[in-house]
Amino acid sequence: QVQLVESGGGLVQPGGSLRLSCAASGSIVNFNVMGWYRQAPGKERELVARITLGGTLMYVDSVKGRFTISRDNTKNSLSLQMNSLKPEDTAVYYCYGASPIRDYWGQGTQVTVSS
Repeated sequence: QVQLVESGGGLVQPGGSLRLSCAASGSIVNFNVMGWYRQAPGKERELVARITLGGTLMYVDSVKGRFTISRDNTKNSLSLQMNSLKPEDTAVYYCYGASPIRDYWGQGTQVTVSS
């Protein structure tokens, strides 16, 4: 069993930056895909960004050029650098990992973009 724990959320003004981190309690070296999802109030959870074991990246159109996802298999961690934040980025952000056996989810961290 691997636990994923997010950190780094908070309140930021529009145009500001935040860096989310996801720490895994075990090895992520065999996680084929890791990613960040978000869920805003009254909306469905959506994929924000993902990265494969081979380093292939994918971003939802609304965050392209503003967010950067990265993973460090040696530190068992996943990060999401978020720049030029907008009010519509406000949501609970979840860390996700797909191992060959099962999927894992973190508990979520709140990001609020407001002046």
